[in-house]
This record gives sequence, C-alpha cells and structure tokens, in this order.
Amino acid sequence: MSLSLRSPRGLGIVAMAGCALLWSLAGLFIKLIDWNPFAVACGRSAIAALFILAWIRRPRFTFSLPQILAALAYSATMLLFVYANKATTSANAILLQYGEPIYVAILGPFLLKEKPKPEHIVAFAFMAVGMGLFFSNSVGEGSAIGNAAAVLAGLAFALYTVSMRMQKEGSPLESALMAHVITAAISLIVCLFLPAPRIDAKSLAAIAALGVLQIGLASVLFAYGIKRVAALDASFIGVIEPVLNPLWVFLATAEAPGANALVGGGIIIAAVLGSTAISLRREAREATRVAGISGT
Repeated sequence: MSLSLRSPRGLGIVAMAGCALLWSLAGLFIKLIDWNPFAVACGRSAIAALFILAWIRRPRFTFSLPQILAALAYSATMLLFVYANKATTSANAILLQYGEPIYVAILGPFLLKEKPKPEHIVAFAFMAVGMGLFFSNSVGEGSAIGNAAAVLAGLAFALYTVSMRMQKEGSPLESALMAHVITAAISLIVCLFLPAPRIDAKSLAAIAALGVLQIGLASVLFAYGIKRVAALDASFIGVIEPVLNPLWVFLATAEAPGANALVGGGIIIAAVLGSTAISLRREAREATRVAGISGT
C-alpha cells in the first residue's frame, strides 16, 4: 500500500515541511542585521503583511472568534519570542517555546475533537530525548522572566495553531495578515524609545528576505497546510525548524554543530518522519477500506 503525498493530507504535510524550512532561515538572516530585535520584528512583519495582502488580494475579515484569536496568539508568539531572546539564552528561548506540541495535544481534544494517536505519543518521547540532546551543550540558566516569556510563547503558538485549524473550512491566512499588522504596530511603538537602526543595503536585503520568505511565504504555506493536517501533526513537523537552523549557519559560516546536536537532531527528524509516515499509512488504509465498501 503506497503512501501518497498527492492526497490532501500529503500536500498539507509538504506545505508544513516547507513552512518549517522557511522558518528555520531566521537565524541566518538575522545575523546579517545589526538592529535591535524589535526593529527586526517591525520590519519583518510589515513586509510580511504587504506580501500576504498582495497574495490574498481581497482579504475576507469575518472577525470571528477563531480569526481574531489566531491573530492575537500569533502576534503574541512573535513578540514574546523576541523578548525571550533578549532576556534569556537563545537555546532556552527555542527549547521552551517548542513545548508547543504538548500544549496542542492538550487543547486539541477540547477545541478540535482531534485526539493524539499512538504514533504521536511515541514521537513525544523520542522528540523529548532529541531536544534534550540537541540543546544539551547550549542551554543556560537565563533569567526567570525570560524563561517564562519563552514558555508563554509556546502556549501562544499552540493557541495560534489550534485557532488556525478551527478555520479549516474557511480562509485562515487573514489571521496571519492581522497578526503581522499588530506585531509591526506594537514593535514600531517600542522602537520609538530605542536607538534608531542603521540602514544599509545588507540590512535591507536581509529584512526583505525575512519578510517575504522566512515569514511571509511561510505564513501562506502554514495556512494552506493547517486546512489539511491535524493541529498536532502540524506542530510535530514544525519542530524540525530548530534542527534545520544550525544547518544553514554551518553552510554559511562553517560553524559545525556538536555531536550531541547531530544525534539529537537526527532523533527529532526520525520521530517526525516516523509519525508522519504512520499517519499517512493509516489514511491510505482507511481510503482503501472506504473504496472497498463503496464498490460492494
């Protein structure tokens, strides 16, 4: 029985993987910008909002609870993550934020009627081990408030994922558009009280890449994928983002990750691929069973 990536679920998985790949480019591009984090957040989200608006052309704002909740949650995720990166170690900020699949597993059954499957439970265990190894050499104590902000970013990200999934019969991309407008506006206000960033060609090119590719096109792919895959599957696939991040840094700077990071990253990717393959196989079996019933 073949696993088809051409099915709606398969296409959703591909879109989510592409989204995670684009998200992972953040560290590489941000290294090229000598701006404060809120200036980066403002410029990135402003460009992303324009990109998404051009993509949608005629956005439909229903102002439904899921649409507004998703917008506020995603904006909170971005702003909390920016703050966490300033207040604690980068490794802490990433590791604590990526408790998100656990929160989705808790929220999903109540808000989406989507319960974790056996492969998800097994994947949780392997991903926990992988994340521990991946960040074992870089996790620091950080500050309590910075670590708390990272945890809250994870909670907000989970709420964003679930709220976007609640719009699977509609058009969830408008939530991302609203989120980027909110983030850009709040970051701009903060920037008024900080030193002005230095504008040069390299910074402008990098901020444009962040806005269009790393977060604009990623938002389009996420909105496409979340209509076709369960929220927990989307969360699992998103966890490959921090694994890919050091790969791009290595290719650009030859800064090689440590042995623990390589082993941990391999475990995480294997857990995501294994869980996804099992889910696709189950879908294929179910489709074959339904087709058999229909043919009788």
